[in-house]
Amino acid sequence: MEMMMMQEEETAAAAAAAAANKGGSEVSSPNQTIYINNLNEKVKLDELKKSLNAVMSQYGKIVEVLAFKTLKHKGQAWVVFDNPESASNAVSNMNGFPFYDKPMRIQFAKTKSDVIAKADGTFVPREKRKRHEEKGGKKKKEQHHDSTRMAMPPYPGVYGSAPPLSQVPYPGGGGGGVKNNLPEAPAPPNNILFVQHLPHDTTPERLQDLFDKYPGFKEVRMVAAKPGIAFVEFSDELQSTVAMHALEGFTLQQTPMHITYAKK
Repeated sequence: MEMMMMQEEETAAAAAAAAANKGGSEVSSPNQTIYINNLNEKVKLDELKKSLNAVMSQYGKIVEVLAFKTLKHKGQAWVVFDNPESASNAVSNMNGFPFYDKPMRIQFAKTKSDVIAKADGTFVPREKRKRHEEKGGKKKKEQHHDSTRMAMPPYPGVYGSAPPLSQVPYPGGGGGGVKNNLPEAPAPPNNILFVQHLPHDTTPERLQDLFDKYPGFKEVRMVAAKPGIAFVEFSDELQSTVAMHALEGFTLQQTPMHITYAKK
């Protein structure tokens, strides 16, 4: 019974978050809630929320981070700041930022999160909103159905219409004993950066000149047996994230560096 109640609560919360990215006129951009997609789906939910909190908190106080297990919400999250200015800075600076080896796509949510609506007194229970939206949606659907039925030819093409992309089977997936060779999940945010694609004659001193401009820098470590890579340590993961964001793609001898979090 308790498990069912927890699942119902999570489903309701997921619906609330999803509504924050559907079209609506309740809030104009910018606002306190940002919507993020293109997140790495292999990262565990708790780790994802913790990492987003760590990366985004450099722009202001975070009220909550929302992410859900449901299939339709994978690869997405919502971060609620306590003021629109912090959210605006996060959108401006972090859109496209490589996070677990994938560039984040960030925009303002199109409606308020429930936690903000409750705080400013504009909260409407989701059940009332749902009934109102269903009435409008049903009317639009009927109108659309009537117009498309008149526009369709009497006979479909020889092969019929293409199925939705969501119904197209993934290559090599499902049955037949074929194993999916999935890449290893990237390292979570931490205080050590892994730098690749360095010219082989790069020295620790050259890298130190680049990285010690950023707060929290501690040291550069290079491996003599493996030229072209280096490890750069900072005091904490927030400081390493700032440096990574600033120097990712920096060119040394016409070669752009690639920076990720080191695996511990």
